[in-house]
Amino acid sequence: MLIRDAVPSDEPSWRKLWADYVAFYEAEVPEEVTAKTWERLIRKQDGFFCRVAETSGEVCGFSLSVLHAGTWTTDPICYLEDLFVDPEHRGRGIGEALIRDLVAQCKAKGWSRLYWHTRASNTTARSVYDRFTSADDFVRYRLVF
Repeated sequence: MLIRDAVPSDEPSWRKLWADYVAFYEAEVPEEVTAKTWERLIRKQDGFFCRVAETSGEVCGFSLSVLHAGTWTTDPICYLEDLFVDPEHRGRGIGEALIRDLVAQCKAKGWSRLYWHTRASNTTARSVYDRFTSADDFVRYRLVF
């Protein structure tokens, strides 16, 4: 398995995985948002970046993250916004490897923290996430405009 930065030629594979990820969350993302997301990931605009997991030459998973400033530290903070592994490739440690990759980047680049969230009912993902740290006691509030 290889974990690397996404490159423009990964777009078809990423789009398939992205569509499956969005469907998993029973959501809809307009094409213009998907296109803009890919552009920002590839150009590493606005702090966005994408790492992909590749096995046997096939992109089978991704992590989408945002690097941002914070008020409690002077070092950058990494928010793992999305992580997805193709269902046919699950159970092989790919999700864990994607997180370990981000942990290594945080340490190597001097980022102050890495955080993410998931649905409380997403027990499959949580069984992986719990290997890294326990969920905290914060509650998320969200306004959508």
